[in-house]
Amino acid sequence: MKRQATIVAIRFCLGHRVPGEQRGSGGRCHGGAMDSKPAPNWWARHWKWVVPAGCLTGVVGVAGFIALIVGLVFGLIKSSTPYQQALAKAQRDPVVIGRLGAPIQGGMLVSGNVSLSGGTGEASLAIPLQGSRGSGTLYVEARQKAGTWSYSTLMVRPDGAGEPISLLRPSL
Repeated sequence: MKRQATIVAIRFCLGHRVPGEQRGSGGRCHGGAMDSKPAPNWWARHWKWVVPAGCLTGVVGVAGFIALIVGLVFGLIKSSTPYQQALAKAQRDPVVIGRLGAPIQGGMLVSGNVSLSGGTGEASLAIPLQGSRGSGTLYVEARQKAGTWSYSTLMVRPDGAGEPISLLRPSL
């Protein structure tokens, strides 16, 4: 009887089907002998990669959310009327083109704020500019009354040496 039980155990460990025996009812086999420990569950087998993957997913999610918010804020500022009018005026001005070179592009990191309420509003912006020969910053301060923007400051300050260029001077 003992010999028959050993043969059944060996066949079970080797994967042979024994009549009347069910697979998975015993333990794990090590070196031909039965081990009474049950097989580890899914979490016990995979936690070493699940925990870092979960943490990485969380970090990527938070970074993506922050990037989305920053992109929306910069997009809103860049779509505002003061930003677009000021940048267009700087891109057309011959003195600015002479100093920075053509084409003149607005930079990525605009600083400042734009607040609107009905037909009134205020804007205070510092727009980085980049041309083929140099770079600078376009400073904008404007107020909106009855839907019309009026500018109190519209000036390009080139990086390095050089006088600021006022864009509020009258056109010739």
